[in-house]
Amino acid sequence: MTFISLQYALFLLVLFAAYWLVPLRWWRLFIMLVGSLIFYASLQIWYIPLLLVGVLCNYCLAMAIGESLDWRIANESWNRRRLLVLWIGIGLNVLLLLGFKYVPFFLSSIGTLLNWPLALDSANWVKTHVVAPLGLSFFCFECIAYLIDVYRGAPAATSLLDFAAYKLFFPKLISGPITRYHNLINQLKSQKFPTPDRLSEALWTIAFGAVKKGLFADNLGIYVDLSFTNLQRAGSEDLWLAIFAYGLQLYLDFSGYVDMARGSALLLGWYLPPNFDFPYFSASIADFWRRWHMTLGDWLRNYLYFPLGGSRVGLWRTCLNLSLVMLIAGIWHGAAWGFIVWGALHGLALAVHRVTDVTFKHLRLGFLWENPIGIAIGWLLTQAMVFGSWIFFRLPDLKDSGWAISHLWGHTADVQFANKVYVEALGLERVQLSWMLAALAAAMVGNYALSRGLKLELNWPLKLVLVPLCLYAVWVLAPEGGLPYIYFDF
Repeated sequence: MTFISLQYALFLLVLFAAYWLVPLRWWRLFIMLVGSLIFYASLQIWYIPLLLVGVLCNYCLAMAIGESLDWRIANESWNRRRLLVLWIGIGLNVLLLLGFKYVPFFLSSIGTLLNWPLALDSANWVKTHVVAPLGLSFFCFECIAYLIDVYRGAPAATSLLDFAAYKLFFPKLISGPITRYHNLINQLKSQKFPTPDRLSEALWTIAFGAVKKGLFADNLGIYVDLSFTNLQRAGSEDLWLAIFAYGLQLYLDFSGYVDMARGSALLLGWYLPPNFDFPYFSASIADFWRRWHMTLGDWLRNYLYFPLGGSRVGLWRTCLNLSLVMLIAGIWHGAAWGFIVWGALHGLALAVHRVTDVTFKHLRLGFLWENPIGIAIGWLLTQAMVFGSWIFFRLPDLKDSGWAISHLWGHTADVQFANKVYVEALGLERVQLSWMLAALAAAMVGNYALSRGLKLELNWPLKLVLVPLCLYAVWVLAPEGGLPYIYFDF
């Protein structure tokens, strides 16, 4: 059961009715928890016991960390005990993540480095027989954030039902947005049945997300998959086009998922944080990371960057912190060298931006980046870096990504590539596809200009009118069966 399906529509309708028909808070949370388990069971029922054990362990660990100070225990001893429990909790979540996602990568890397066939065979066996639970990375990061928040003084959950309902909340369970426990559970105090404008906003957000994912991302994905699976036959122009298309696909796929998740939560009276804020209009790499996967960026800042010292430890140490944080972000995204390279490139870009920013301010030349020409140059450099690094994201095998980079200039396509990809699969010429991608980019520019420049928004009656039209367009024009959500792999 995925967001774009009749099964999900029926599931959401039944859950919406059941949730708001009961007046008691306890029953609502119980219904939400049961609904979340049903949703996850439709995807990976065999991992539900593991998730429940994970919820129980983190709940108990947080209770131990947040335990009130006993006057019979010295304050220093009490703090040491809390810190020990915190590290146990962090270690367990990290081990869970490493055990499911990174064992094949470690074994294959060691086997290749040491020419050890047993390690390579073991890596292949694990990769074939062990499938990581969906949403594991998001699950573990949220648990770590919760434990640290409690250690820093936030109250631990006193109700296991509250914590389980938060952790397993189905809209955010698989691919976020990463949400803090206290921000979500505190909404219960003022939760009311949605007003007409809020209902229309929820339905519109779901419909708009479905258009992004089903209508645009999935159709782009067909071309992207064909291009990169026939990598050796593609020409330089095809590679440039595929990289640009993949950048659009990734954004539309993930932001479409988040829109549908936020709209679903809004129907039940919950507000989930936004995850994207027009990232491809960023004029610096630092601004990009304030707009792209915003809840991950918030997590990295609060639980890695600031504890490492942030920007308070001198310029070069700050650059090291930025590089280290982004390297961890790359590893979090996937167990392959390509993701590590992707994270390292973003860390390097952030470090270069920090040095450049400090240098220009010291020389009192910061105004050069604030005029239209400076902003345009900054935007071009930022997007060139972002889209260029997507190569390693889409082709995490360094052999493939290296081949793609080395053939970005002066390479002619195989004669069969155009027929197979453009004519047979898409029914288009390459020029026509280029114009369609340009039109999609222009539509994104128009949306940005209307919402950011002119501050225009649709009123709620018009949104209600557009909802069925959007859903019908997805029903008719989306590829049959749809493509998997890209961030389900992370």
